[in-house]
Parts: sequence; structure tokens; C-alpha cells
Amino acid sequence: MNISVDETRCCGAGQCVLIAPEVFDQREEDGIVELLAAEPAVAQHSAAREAAAVCPAGAITVHEQV
Repeated sequence: MNISVDETRCCGAGQCVLIAPEVFDQREEDGIVELLAAEPAVAQHSAAREAAAVCPAGAITVHEQV
């Protein structure tokens, strides 16, 4: 799995951080998403998928590797 974020689309809702804090964080100054793990451990895959699914701005993209 590989994750990318579009910071220009992020609205700072913070759902990603609540769901997958090992993968995402937010910048202090404006709350915009920060990607901590572009290739998260297998144990974080489910949470990363959920975070992408609930992102209100659609700023998180999960690329599944075959």
C-alpha cells in the first residue's frame, strides 16, 4: 500500500488523525494533513483505508500494490 495526500484539498477536519494516528498528523498552524507514513505497516492498512474513505475533502488516496 502507498498513500498520497493532496494538501490543497484538505479542509483540516482531522478525521484521518483520529482514525490512523500512526499514518497521519495535522500541522499545528493550520490543521492541514501531514502524511507520516506513505507506506504504512500492514497493521495500519485497514485504518488508512478507513481514513481515506471518511475524508470529507477526498484529500487522501490509497494506492493498493499488487
